[in-house]
Amino acid sequence: MSGEPDALAVVNQLRDLAADPLNRRAIVEDQGCLSGLILFFDHPNPQVVYSALLAVRYLAECHSNREKMTDELGMMLSLQNVMQKGTSPGETKLLASEIYEILQNSSSAEAEQAEAAASCRKKAQFFMGSTNKRAKTVVLQIDGLDDSARRSLCEEALLKIKGVISFTFQMAVKRCVVRIRSDLKAEALGTAIASTKFMKAQQVVKGEDGSEIAIPFQEDSDVVVEQNINLPDYLPEDESPSQEQHKAVTRLGSVQDGVSWLSTAANFLSRSFYW
Repeated sequence: MSGEPDALAVVNQLRDLAADPLNRRAIVEDQGCLSGLILFFDHPNPQVVYSALLAVRYLAECHSNREKMTDELGMMLSLQNVMQKGTSPGETKLLASEIYEILQNSSSAEAEQAEAAASCRKKAQFFMGSTNKRAKTVVLQIDGLDDSARRSLCEEALLKIKGVISFTFQMAVKRCVVRIRSDLKAEALGTAIASTKFMKAQQVVKGEDGSEIAIPFQEDSDVVVEQNINLPDYLPEDESPSQEQHKAVTRLGSVQDGVSWLSTAANFLSRSFYW
């Protein structure tokens, strides 16, 4: 078996583990996993690079992880290299840029405690998408997002859209927060979700009084969804987290399984790279 399929399988597993908030601190604290993800940024397979970046983006959502991630040897430099690399796909560069800004802003806030209030405002603006003019945030309310199998269908549909940078699920309220390129219409997301035949999405926006409003997408929308052929493939069905949760994604009641898998991933990384 060649090394490349093993690398892609491992980084996809790490990405799926990082998607669950319960695993994020454990992954960053585990010796080897974070370093391995950084090394994947320079992998010749663009699918591996994007999947590694998406895993790191998930990990950065945990505020307590950011200081360690920023200080991790090679993190910021490797992100800059991806952003500046001429052969990196556009979505890959945008995702690397977003991670870099999150970690840089977090580091600056800690160094300037005297400006804590201003720092908080900047962070709030970032997550609303105003500090990155090339990207925007869309909140989707998804009818039918009932379990991990439906979530997997939704992930596959979103990953196929050219212009999707990252996304985070809030399963308890059946929502998905999606970061997309500024030139991508939100209707494309609704069309992709509807294509699953099991789910329907509405866009959640703020009203003038601050209350949330769910706006349905037009069912007969003629928005063309441009397919992205450069994004990472999902795991084959026999390894899918929706089919065998204990092997891929740690859920409530299965934290020990996730920790055990992290050890396996660290062993793989240790065999594959020289530190």
